[in-house]
Parts: sequence; structure tokens; C-alpha cells
Amino acid sequence: MIVWDLVVVGAGPAGLSAAHAAARAGVCTLVVERAAHPRYKTCGGGLIGTSLAAVADRIEVPAHDRVDRVTFTREGRREFTRRNDGPVVTMVRREEFDDRLREAAVAAGAQMRERVAVRAIEQGPEGVRLRLADGTTIAARTVIGADGSSGVTARHVGVRYRQVDLGLELEIPVPPAEQERWRGRLLLDWGDMPGSYAWVFPKGDRLTVGVIAGRGAGEGTREYLRRFVDRLGLTGLPAEHDSGHLTRCRADDSPLRNGRVLVVGDAAGLLEPWSREGISFALRSGGLAGAAVADGDLAGYERAVAARLVPEMRAGFRLLDVFTRRPDVFHALLATPPGWRMFVQFCQGRASFDEMLRRRSIRAALAVLDRLPAPRRPTAVLPGS
Repeated sequence: MIVWDLVVVGAGPAGLSAAHAAARAGVCTLVVERAAHPRYKTCGGGLIGTSLAAVADRIEVPAHDRVDRVTFTREGRREFTRRNDGPVVTMVRREEFDDRLREAAVAAGAQMRERVAVRAIEQGPEGVRLRLADGTTIAARTVIGADGSSGVTARHVGVRYRQVDLGLELEIPVPPAEQERWRGRLLLDWGDMPGSYAWVFPKGDRLTVGVIAGRGAGEGTREYLRRFVDRLGLTGLPAEHDSGHLTRCRADDSPLRNGRVLVVGDAAGLLEPWSREGISFALRSGGLAGAAVADGDLAGYERAVAARLVPEMRAGFRLLDVFTRRPDVFHALLATPPGWRMFVQFCQGRASFDEMLRRRSIRAALAVLDRLPAPRRPTAVLPGS
């Protein structure tokens, strides 16, 4: 039986980044993926500057739009639009973006096996065995799990989550008039449910329209999406894809490794808690894990995540707390020149939320918000009640 130096489970941005980093360093690498590229993935598909920097030496990004204008609303009201001199977010379709990453990993020397589902993981003195759905096994010295937060590798490592959200998304082909209306512009709407928001991302001849809110409010989240689509005037247009996805943010003390099995990206619960932006965390954590395998220092992956990614997540939780308690203040701040500059800096990858929240002026503003009494929320009246 072949014993691979590294087997990567999952061929999304995290797994393919791990495979690329390891294979480029000479590690004998196999990637197994239960689907086949190109495949649709529930995801807004907005690349911030951090993501663009992470793939700059690998691929030409298949952009369908580069947004320089952002419209903000609060449950459809209090609308304002801000414009930047250059692109703020780059829009991609995940089936194309991920396939480019696959090509880059293969070019670096990784081998791919698609339509392969991993059912169980066993570790022993000689390495790791992956039991597949067809009853066969794959042997590896090290495994990197990138099969999502509900995958087998996350369970094997024992990943724990602090925050779980439900995202719902429609991929809607639109006529030329709608394409022109949204070209170069995205929309963010802050919802009435705590921590919720909705988005419109333009991608040429289609729009990605979605909402996200805390798990446990499924019907409310679905109703928010219905209202949002109706306000946009898109109700009569059939969706090419209508899907949902749970996003999970790791607890601060959640493990990233169990023996010779590491987890990256969604499988590790690595994403930005306020925006739920996960692509940049997937690309970076995958690269860090692949490099750690190549260096023969698996614990180095844990140290690197703790140093580079965890501070950003802690800042994101702090920002989410403010947003959840004070969405109206948050909305108003984005209308100010300093608030817009901060938003652009984050989107362009020029400053992380961790760096921003360490600024004296920002700390002082958050302290003031913490001292204000919590606003009273109106009682929701459900249809038929």
C-alpha cells in the first residue's frame, strides 16, 4: 500500500492551499474530494484584499466584478452609498475560483482524487488511515482536514464552536437592466435579528443574494430573505441555486490538531465572526498547515494560527458584540468618513480588525458604547399570532 506523506481531505480554498504549500516544498501529497470540480459552493464569493494577496503567486483571479461602491441599509431603510477610488471587493464564482486553485495545486505536484468520501479516521504508531465510503483505505503520515465544520476530520480532532450561524443564499440570473444597476456596487443590509445582515453581490449576469443570522431562528432567517428579495424587486426571477449553510466559529480553546491530523479553514472553525468572511482564513490557515507539514513541525501550525489568525477572530467577536447590541449606531458610524475608511481598509486588506481595535480612538469609542444602556427591542409579531 502507498503511504502518502500528506493526504488532504477536502478540495476547497483551505485544502488546496495546504496541498499547494506542501507539494511545492516536495511533500508527496494527495487531495481527496467528495465532489468533482468545478462544483457550486454556497458562498458570497467576495474576495477581500487579504485573500487576493494569499493567491497572488498562484492564480489569476477569475473576477466577475470589482466593486468600488457599497450601499448600506438598515432593514431596507436609512440608505446611503459610499464610493472608493479603487476596488473594495473582488467578486468570484466559487466553482471557478476553486477550480483555479485545484489547477495550481496539481501544477505544484499534488495529486487529486475526486468523488472520494472519507468515512472514518484511525491513527496508529505508523501514521493515519482513512477509511473511504467504498470500504478501501488510504494511508498517510499526516492528514490535513479541510472538509468543513460538519466533516469527519473536525469530529476526529474535536473542534468546538463558540458561534453557529445559518446562511441562506440565492444565485439569481438577472436581465441586462439589473446587471447594469448592480455593476460595481454591492449592498449590505443590517437586519432586525441580533447579529444578522443581508447582501447583494454582483457577478456579471447574476446576483448572489443572501442573509445570515444566528442558528435557531431558521424561520425568521427565511422570512428575512423573502422580505429582502421582495424589496430588491427580484421576487419573480427564478434562482439557479437556492441553498443554505451553517457557519461555525471555533471556541478560543478549540483544538487545531489531534496527533498527526490537523484541521484548517471551516473544519477548524476559522473565520471572521462579524462578517463571517471565511475565504481569507481558509487560504491562510491552509498555507500555514501545508508549510508546517513540509517543515516537519506540526505544532508550528498551532503556534502560527494563535499568532496570526486568533487575534483577528477575537477582534471580530468584539465587533460582533457591538454590532449585535448597537446596529443603529454601527450603521451611523459607517456613514462617517472614519467609519468608511475603516471598512475600506479591512476590505482591501490594509488593516485587520485586530489592528483597528488597538487604536486608542477606537478603544475609547467602544468604551463609551459599552457604558450606554442597552436599547429596547420591539416585540416581534409573527404571522398568525
